[in-house]
Amino acid sequence: MVRRASIALCALALACAAVVACHRGRGAEPLSIRLVDLYKPEVVEGRQAAAAKPPRFEWTFADGDTHGWQAGIGVSGLAVREGRLVGRSTTDAPLLVVEIPNLPPSDTVHEVQVRLTVSAGTHMDATLRGAEPVDFPFEADLLHVIPLPLTTPVPSAQEMQTFTLRASGSVITHNRRRLLLRPTDRPGADFAIESVRLVTRGEHLAAVASGVGWQGLSEVYRESLVARTPETLRFQVHLPQRPRLELAVGTIDAWPVRFRVSLRAGGTEETLAERTITTPDRWEPMSLDLARFAGRDVTLALALGADKPGAIGLWGGPVVRNAAVSGGGGTPPVQGVILIWADTLRRDHLDVYGYGRPTAPTVRGLAEQGARFTDCIAQATWTKVSGPSIFTSLYPTTHGVSDIPDRLPASATTLTEVFREGGWATFGLGSIAFMGKMTNLHQGFEEFQEGLSIPSRETGNTKTARVQVDRLLPWLDAHRDVPFFVLLHVMDPHGPFRPDPPYDSMWADPARREEHERQAKAVRPLIVNPNLRRMGAVTREELQKAGFDPEAFVAYDRDWYDGSIRGMDAEIGRLRERLSALGLDRRVVVAFLADHGDEFHDHGREFHGHSVYGELTNVPLIFWGPGHVGGGRVVDGTVQLIDVMPTLIDLAGLHPPAGMQGRSLVPALREGAAAALPERPAISEKFARTGAVGADESGAVALFSGGWKLIANESPAPGKPPYELYDHRADPLDATDVAAQHPDVVQRMAKELGAWRAMASAARLKPDSAAGAAMSPEELERLRALGYVQ
Repeated sequence: MVRRASIALCALALACAAVVACHRGRGAEPLSIRLVDLYKPEVVEGRQAAAAKPPRFEWTFADGDTHGWQAGIGVSGLAVREGRLVGRSTTDAPLLVVEIPNLPPSDTVHEVQVRLTVSAGTHMDATLRGAEPVDFPFEADLLHVIPLPLTTPVPSAQEMQTFTLRASGSVITHNRRRLLLRPTDRPGADFAIESVRLVTRGEHLAAVASGVGWQGLSEVYRESLVARTPETLRFQVHLPQRPRLELAVGTIDAWPVRFRVSLRAGGTEETLAERTITTPDRWEPMSLDLARFAGRDVTLALALGADKPGAIGLWGGPVVRNAAVSGGGGTPPVQGVILIWADTLRRDHLDVYGYGRPTAPTVRGLAEQGARFTDCIAQATWTKVSGPSIFTSLYPTTHGVSDIPDRLPASATTLTEVFREGGWATFGLGSIAFMGKMTNLHQGFEEFQEGLSIPSRETGNTKTARVQVDRLLPWLDAHRDVPFFVLLHVMDPHGPFRPDPPYDSMWADPARREEHERQAKAVRPLIVNPNLRRMGAVTREELQKAGFDPEAFVAYDRDWYDGSIRGMDAEIGRLRERLSALGLDRRVVVAFLADHGDEFHDHGREFHGHSVYGELTNVPLIFWGPGHVGGGRVVDGTVQLIDVMPTLIDLAGLHPPAGMQGRSLVPALREGAAAALPERPAISEKFARTGAVGADESGAVALFSGGWKLIANESPAPGKPPYELYDHRADPLDATDVAAQHPDVVQRMAKELGAWRAMASAARLKPDSAAGAAMSPEELERLRALGYVQ
């Protein structure tokens, strides 16, 4: 387990081995004893030497052959000279491509190593693509909006150097047959490549010693102990009074691997379970009752066997749980917290917030039995930036995530880490790459299921609530008797909007679908921004240029959007029913929110992330928890998503970390409390981006204060003022700019915004490179193994 030192110091330290419960009112016994936290090299018996294997995928050019490398676009003069692949970039997005034969079907890319010289540039990037021909012009355009996932800084290098490109998120090998490489990001640069080597995760693990890692099978990741046959890992553990050993086992090896769990309590070692895994890339959960050894000092042994020495075995999330004692009368303490995160959900499309269609009856029921906040503001208007604010209670300026390549510094303390350090089981379900290790939001999760673990996500289907709830329900069954924190991220409202049946025709006329889809296909080539072209998100101007009625087009998208919300709501209803069936409905607190909204031509565009107007910043916030949250409460006043973390920590009775910029909303949630909160300013940020195609990439910050909303536009485009002012209460979607009528308000709020900027900037987290200097090599390596730092 990794604890964070104070944010001001940004220093990192390893936590003590056994987690002492810090939940107020619980006993001194640990709620969880994680074997990952107890790991030291000495626990490995019969350690196998790590044997590096010959590179499986490497290209060298000493024989004068290009070995299949071709110039895709933006490259001139590609040839092999003096044993090097040489060329010159003609644009800032030069692309090379090579076909990769026999790539393993169920693996991920660990890194790409490129040895080269380059005369100019700042970054080199790479990715894998499918077997189909590459659309190079589209790839080059898309690069300016969505960088390739494998990347490294490359300053001008006149001497031959080896650069290592690493991916923060997963680059999977399934159905991938082409390696795409951008050797530089500058036009007019000469490059000479001596070799390219692609290292898969399997090759990497075969070459490193056994130990701790953040390992995934089919994109389901767990804190893991990585071992190879025939090693045995032995742990000395004092068992609590109601012990249960939970773990999952799996392998990446095609050879069968035998897993054996045994226990010694004084005398003879007793085998508790054996499991032979013959199918690679799949976790198999195990749960072993240790009640007859309660309160004793024991040795737990995790042993591997196989016909092939050195086969890799993964012990996923091995932990001794201390089951809860059933409570007596009265309201039991909070045992579980479930954060339901609905991606891209506008507040004004929920009937509980006054929408005319019954889009979310389950969510309405949660609000009627719990508490609804009438005005919650997102700190950013797209997931990559908004998510870290939810999970750290920090403004984007402070946590430092502003663009796709950015990762949350490991020095940040996440909401999940607070629960993990309190001994609670932590489980996360993500639907998009921004949710997990790509942004470092996996910190603190014992298990996290990445979006690509959902097969339909590979095809672009965003309707994930059904499969996510399907996965969550059995996990809740297995953890009904221990404290737990769950992230349930569902993506149904996100485009493409068409929902699964029967919701696709709930409000959208089926007779008009064919024409709508025809228009969407016809207008797509006119969409300037390549990412929005890929998504089919079209502006009013682009529809007019195609000769289509923008109002009719966006109305049909809106009908599908509402149907997607209703489909999501039905799955949340299944979760609500299971909580009742398990007797958890008075032991669990549920928070329901969205990270941002979506635009339907409110200001001329579709999609999100491009402004801080109300359709994107105004999000729902609802808390439900009978006995813990007052029923039917409507809380006025402006709150923010950074308030969610301190509120959930407060409700769970855990100790809050220092440095949070949000506030607990619990004073407005309790029975008998006044359903109002003192006014406090709120902030939403949009960062400037350079080089993107077909979009307004200037920065903007919105300040909400005293019923007003001030938007400060940084380097605004022609025709856009430096400041906009809106009556936030009367005009929540920012239709009428009243800055000219209230110059005094603009001036006052501009000063207030300046003070906020100074505060948020002064608290900015240091990057991992700076914090890592204060750590020992052992601490740094452990964080790397868990994926917290690169």
